[in-house]
Amino acid sequence: MQAKCIFKINLLTYKITIVGSSNNPNSAGYNFTASLLTYGFKGKIYPVTPRYSEILGLKSYPNVKEIPGSVDYVISAVSAPLVPAMMEDCSHKGVKLIHLFTARFSETGRPEAAKLEQEVLRLAKSYGIRLIGPNCMGLFSPRRGISFSDAMPEEKFGPIGLISQSGQAVEEIVRSSALMGLYYSKAISYGNALDFNECDFLDYLAQDQETKVILMYVEGLRDGRRFLNSLRAATAQKPVVILKGGRSQSGARAVASHTASLAGSTDLLEVVLAQAGAVSAESMEEFIDLAVTFHYLPSLRGRGVGVIGGAGGASVLAADQCESAGLEVVPIPPEMREELKNRGISIWDWIGNPVDHSIREDTNFNHGTIVEMMARNEKFHLLIIMFNEPHHERQKNMTADNYLEEYRFEDYKPKPVMAVVPDRSLGLDHYADWNWKIIYEIRSKLLAGGIPYYPSIGRAARAARKVADFYQRDSR
Repeated sequence: MQAKCIFKINLLTYKITIVGSSNNPNSAGYNFTASLLTYGFKGKIYPVTPRYSEILGLKSYPNVKEIPGSVDYVISAVSAPLVPAMMEDCSHKGVKLIHLFTARFSETGRPEAAKLEQEVLRLAKSYGIRLIGPNCMGLFSPRRGISFSDAMPEEKFGPIGLISQSGQAVEEIVRSSALMGLYYSKAISYGNALDFNECDFLDYLAQDQETKVILMYVEGLRDGRRFLNSLRAATAQKPVVILKGGRSQSGARAVASHTASLAGSTDLLEVVLAQAGAVSAESMEEFIDLAVTFHYLPSLRGRGVGVIGGAGGASVLAADQCESAGLEVVPIPPEMREELKNRGISIWDWIGNPVDHSIREDTNFNHGTIVEMMARNEKFHLLIIMFNEPHHERQKNMTADNYLEEYRFEDYKPKPVMAVVPDRSLGLDHYADWNWKIIYEIRSKLLAGGIPYYPSIGRAARAARKVADFYQRDSR
């Protein structure tokens, strides 16, 4: 409880000190200072370095002891041998929390570096100071203007909380998520976890009212038993999605040199996650897909899916991928066929699930008709709508609204709806093509309407099945 309270106090801090700040734009100290200014941190910012009297228009101090008054939160961008002296200065200013961006500790594998890391922990305990890191990027809290990078989405706040041992992963995840309409309440990079570890941050986000879904990237666990207990408590309140790094032998070796963690057994971790009710991701793409699905969709209470769109072979492959992912591609029920027949639709006995986009033998039929009927039918727990890439010259003057109006998305709620919008690895000459402009507009309009999109039917189906499993466990 003490760890959670101290962490909460410092997220609301109004005094941040950057030790090792600099006027060199290529330095970490400069980046931390500039990012706080860029993101509009409302509190006091104190750069510390003996080399400059001013940094980015802010008065600089030669050391922490020279800063007037008390100091709340310190970001350390100095080299590892200088950390003990810096901590001694911090002990005189009432510092409660130090973020150690500083690296080259136990992750190097060198005995002297590991010994220094333990000395830093001993000093922190003796001074009553808590630590984030070392070897990490620290905190991103957009509502409070706290960021460690100027590449994060500006002025965007959302309900997703992220905990990651890797700082680079935080930036990649947050930026990639923004393309899918997903934004964050807090993101935390914690590195070597010398003091605060994944359990502390999980406990904090579990009770954080601004966070509705928790994402975790972990390479190793400091306390497996406590983690299981924390995870159980967290998943009882909100979804938790976990991506494990170091699954392979080579990945485990990389983990040791990255954050000095023992990668541990992936199979054992999967058992722990299943026991706790968390959701496991197998890749960065699935990690983000799951977050998007939890964020946008209402509770999925089953695996029955209706798939609309795609033509010929694409609809056949869509059925294969949905079943492979563990969804049930529900045959068109007799009562729906009867309704189609009564509406005078001549192909009432031809239409199947997936609904083949190439079947256009009846001008009275459009996809909105069958989607609306699936939305009313209790056998369908989820609808997936596949958009084809426009490529005919006759489609050139169409707009995104033209493509979307047939589907009447507003009529389907609260039935969960996902969209599949094609994606390609484009060359530079392709980005200005009219068809891709329409695709990008479709994506934007879908997100604005609360409909998540995915680049392939396989990714949509895998995310849906895992989210459905979570809600089914939750209901039990």
